[in-house]
Amino acid sequence: MAEIDHIVIGARTLDEGARYIEELLGVKPSKGGAHPGVGTHNMLLGMGANCYIEVIAPDPAQPDPPHARPFDLDDASLRTALEAEPRLIAYVASTPALDAVVARLGPSHAGEIRAMTRGNLSWRMAFPPQRQDMDNLIPPLIQWDGERAAKHIKDSGWRLTGLEAEHPDAVAVRSSLTARGLGDAVKVRQSPHPRLIAHLRGRDGREVTLTSA
Repeated sequence: MAEIDHIVIGARTLDEGARYIEELLGVKPSKGGAHPGVGTHNMLLGMGANCYIEVIAPDPAQPDPPHARPFDLDDASLRTALEAEPRLIAYVASTPALDAVVARLGPSHAGEIRAMTRGNLSWRMAFPPQRQDMDNLIPPLIQWDGERAAKHIKDSGWRLTGLEAEHPDAVAVRSSLTARGLGDAVKVRQSPHPRLIAHLRGRDGREVTLTSA
């Protein structure tokens, strides 16, 4: 069974992304690191032992990667949107059986598995090919080597309390999520426009809603 590993905030720069999170949640994300060869770097905000927020942006210290940056960060329309303000753009799901899921779904749907590292952390991910990710509503799958990253990130006191996906073809989204073991993890409903919605609650009871559109 898969579960939500983290939600992703896209930003034009990490400084802008960190400032956005601090103003919204009252807590500054901590330093993450670069993703060599991917063209991105990140900052992190812990939400308990099993979930966190990733703030991600193109890394100016790296050359352009040979393939598109993840989460549509090279997409012209998203880049224009991020010029106005950082925003929720995606989420990632953790599975203990990445190879089995990718073998069952096939790489044309689940994507190719990539091995990645940063510092003492190592993991493997499979990103759904574009047009298979249903506007980033179908998440990449990650399998950590050893403990999940969330266990090593300072807890901010915030928690992810719900994740919702809206799409014109809600049946297809629900089917794809169920095939990845996420049928109960994301609430899906039909809507004219694709949208991802994340609900957060702070230790003081304050609630915040993040949306991709």
